[in-house]
Amino acid sequence: MPILDEHTLDFFTRSPEQTRRIGMRLGGQLKAGDVICLQGDLGAGKTTFTQGLAQGWGSSDSVSSPTFVLVNLYRRPNGESLFHLDAYRLDSIPEAEELDFDSMLADGALIIEWPEKLGTLIPENRLLIELDHIAEEQRRMRIHARGKRYDELLDLIRQSMFGA
Repeated sequence: MPILDEHTLDFFTRSPEQTRRIGMRLGGQLKAGDVICLQGDLGAGKTTFTQGLAQGWGSSDSVSSPTFVLVNLYRRPNGESLFHLDAYRLDSIPEAEELDFDSMLADGALIIEWPEKLGTLIPENRLLIELDHIAEEQRRMRIHARGKRYDELLDLIRQSMFGA
């Protein structure tokens, strides 16, 4: 388990199931106001990871990439929300501003694919997960925490995966 620094975790997954399980572990810890950014090329595993996140969070909804609708909403039985935003097709920051992140974060957690398209609209404190396609079944994941809440989430991931 290479640790680049206390705010970063770098490792490899060996199957889509393992990528999904890591998402499940994180999803079980999410709460309203949390921001998870997923960065990686097409096919890097962002949707697979999000499927695990939503399942671990407690949604029974089917997860798919929201590329064409921009935002998918998943709900827990208690009514809490998980928003899944795909910024790939956003053409401008003003277009993104219309999405009203503040109300999403007040009502639930937010997963953002292609966060680099949103510039300064993304909250400074967040968890950034970079996914890289290494081989057919293998992905590299690098998780960066920004802010105390996200350091705590990173520690929980570290403990659940490695017991360290």
